Amino acid sequence: MSEHVLFVVTSTAHMTGHGRLTGLWLEELTVPYLALRDAGHRIDVVSTAGGAVPIDPRSVGAEADQVPENQRFRNDPSLSALLQSTRSVNDISFADYGGIFLPGGHGTMWDLPDNQTLAQGISALFASGRPVAAVCHGPSGLIGARLPDGRPLVAGHSVAVFTTQEEAAVGMLNKVPFLLDERLASLGARLVKGEVFQPMAVVDGHLITGQNPASARDTGALLLAALQRAAMGARNEGG
Repeated sequence: MSEHVLFVVTSTAHMTGHGRLTGLWLEELTVPYLALRDAGHRIDVVSTAGGAVPIDPRSVGAEADQVPENQRFRNDPSLSALLQSTRSVNDISFADYGGIFLPGGHGTMWDLPDNQTLAQGISALFASGRPVAAVCHGPSGLIGARLPDGRPLVAGHSVAVFTTQEEAAVGMLNKVPFLLDERLASLGARLVKGEVFQPMAVVDGHLITGQNPASARDTGALLLAALQRAAMGARNEGG
């Protein structure tokens, strides 16, 4: 049984106050997207503002081409077209989806945390037991989401995100609007930190998070497993 899965990506192309180019980190979209699509799931990719999606220039090039999914994306016009004309997150119904994935890229730090449409949609999906997944800076989209009792969605949950140590390693400590691991910890998240730039993904109930670009594969695999469990549960309930 296939699910309809929503991917929400950033529309931010420049870092406020610095002018540095940013956007979506390509691997964090292509790897989970293709894993889910190859498994038969239907996927919609939307952005915060709609239209063309900016791609962080640091996430393309020779090193990025070592990721097979990036090569598939680049060489398949139908895949590349996904990011040329997206709908806005304001123009979809979250109730239509069986799960959500938030890829990262530093751009997310500017337009995901205060997006009330996204926060409300994630809150509703999570409350209904559907999986919510995010990787690297994508968990910035969890900041405004709430549990049914009004507490932050991340409160009491194990969460992996891009760490302060990793921000320092890429020279971004003084460029990001806040440090994501510290912000989520202040909301009650239990941070799970792996080695710098090494894969680390964690599942806590139906919240799934990954630490960095190298974690996109594991994060996508955990979401795929969660969708499969949900499908099995639905079949069992149906007799």
